[in-house]
Order: sequence, then C-alpha cells, then structure tokens
Amino acid sequence: MCDYEVLGTEQDLKELSEKYGFNAGIIAIGDNFTRKIMVDKIVSTCPTFNFISAIHPNAVIGKDVRIGAGTAIMAGVIVNCSSKVGSFCILNTNSSLGHDGRLGNFSSLAPNATLGGNVHIGELTAICLGANIVQDIKIGKNTIIGAASLVLEDVPDYVLVYGTPANIVRKISIGEKYLQRHEYKLLINKKKTISK
Repeated sequence: MCDYEVLGTEQDLKELSEKYGFNAGIIAIGDNFTRKIMVDKIVSTCPTFNFISAIHPNAVIGKDVRIGAGTAIMAGVIVNCSSKVGSFCILNTNSSLGHDGRLGNFSSLAPNATLGGNVHIGELTAICLGANIVQDIKIGKNTIIGAASLVLEDVPDYVLVYGTPANIVRKISIGEKYLQRHEYKLLINKKKTISK
C-alpha cells in the first residue's frame, strides 16, 4: 500500500524493533475488535512496546481532556473540555465529542459523528458516519450506531441501532464486522428478515 515496504508481521515486532532501533508505534486498523486483537498480539509478543497517540494538528482539544495510549485523532476533530478518550480509540475526520464525554477503550467515531455533552460510549462501540447523539446519553459496549442515526435515548450493550430516531435493529455478537458497505447492508437486511 502506498509503495511502502512491509517489514514483517506483529510476530516480528520484537526483532524488528531491535534491528531498526524503535520501540513505539500506533495501530492503524479501523475495525475496533480487530484493533483490539492486534494490540493483544503485540502485547503478548513484545510487552515493552510503547503505544503512542497521534493527534492531527488541525484537531481542537479542550481544557482538561485526557487521551489514552494508542489513540488516533484525525483532522477537524473537536474534543471538548473535561472529556476522557480511552486507549486505542479512533476519532475520525470532523467528528466531535462534547464536554464531559467519555469514549471507552477501542471505541470509534466515524467522520462527522457528533456527540453532545456528557455522552458516555462503552468499549468497542462504533459510532458510524454522521450519527448524532444528543446530550446525557449512555451507549453500551460493543454496540454499533448506524450511519446518519439520531440517538435520543440510552442504548444497551451488544446491539445495532439505526434510524432517525434510532431504534434497536437487533442484537450483535462481539467482533461483528461493520465497516465495509456490503457488511453494513447485511446488518440492515437481517433486520428486515427478522421484522417480516
């Protein structure tokens, strides 16, 4: 990809870090669960590896914000005051986390996702493209908020939520794929089949 040479896999990390003199990096995998699996593999093979966070210079980070290790914050992101972003999160282009917000470890905000103040997101939860969540909402762990959804009520663990206003479509299992268009269509089509 991009004509870069691939030096090895996660199993080679310890040897590569010694050979090339590095001991830090970030994981650039969009899928939350796959990112967690990779972190676990790296920690087991190279326990002294340091996970760094990357914050784009065009992001706006408010006062008293805490950001965990291995988190990526992209261009145009706004993280308002007194918010806490967990470890290994991704806040994608032009997403925003309102004041006093919480993102659990391995969670993600897709481009243009907007969260009001005091919104709490559980670990491994994905807020998809352009979703909006009003203030004081709690979203459970390993949950998917569908693209362009409007969330007006708390959402439990392990569900797919979609629509305006958002409704629970169905239960999901840990590690269920959501980033590719055909997989997202399958998630929604399962709802249609269940509803009939």
